[in-house]
Amino acid sequence: MKNINHYILTWQCPDTSGVLAKVSQSLFQHGAFITETSQYSDPYTETFFSRVAFDDRELKVSFAELSQAIDLLSKPLNMQYKIREKESYPNVVIAVSKDDHCLVSLLTKWKAGALPINIVAITSNHKDCEALAQWHNIPFHYLPVNKENKAQQEQALLDIYQQYQGDLLVLARYMQILSDQLCHSLRGQAINIHHSFLPSFKGAKPYHQAHKRGVKIIGATAHYVTADLDEGPIIVQEVKPINHTFTIEKMVHLGHDLEATALCHAVKMHAEQRICLNKDKTVILS
Repeated sequence: MKNINHYILTWQCPDTSGVLAKVSQSLFQHGAFITETSQYSDPYTETFFSRVAFDDRELKVSFAELSQAIDLLSKPLNMQYKIREKESYPNVVIAVSKDDHCLVSLLTKWKAGALPINIVAITSNHKDCEALAQWHNIPFHYLPVNKENKAQQEQALLDIYQQYQGDLLVLARYMQILSDQLCHSLRGQAINIHHSFLPSFKGAKPYHQAHKRGVKIIGATAHYVTADLDEGPIIVQEVKPINHTFTIEKMVHLGHDLEATALCHAVKMHAEQRICLNKDKTVILS
């Protein structure tokens, strides 16, 4: 029995008549067997987005030849695309500070096979999570940060990301602000988790501020990192209702659960190529 390989093609281009037909026809002509498809046409940006999963059970050419055909087709369509073998998981570098709840969730789901990623390194400005990284056999890089060495340590973080051929940087409660330059360098390749839906209490002790204001809903937002702090394109938002009986401690614990859940969902969707950047927003191709 033939071993079947699976592939993912995610693409976007200016929305004109027949763009989906042209890509689908190319896949059909080369024998790609489509197993999953999702698309969206944005009337505001006039952009077409699509994700196609297919296998090679009837493929008439090599995957390299099919990729060349898609590349040739992309030029007249002004199409941005990514095509890869499904099992070729992205390399993920995780940055964390002291709180480990998001890191623990990522590691647990990755170990269980629920996250289609390769966690290749963990970096931190503290040593609190070093033992956790060692237990999972993942290289740990300690990069303490202060006012004098911040630029140097940020460059070290980028060097680590490149050394491990990173495809995605996950800020799992990494309590350092990235420079504008690094944010631009990693556009669409860095995901952060933010304690929002509080509704929006910035700075230190957000749950204390929320408790004082008597909020009725809390949550977390996973988003791509941009130079505008905590304002990048939103990927996932998780919320839970609360009431006046919730203590600050209960809010913190619930908030940590929501942060971990939102971040894992965002990483999974990114790894499965279900997210397209649409200016300041995202399109999620489920």
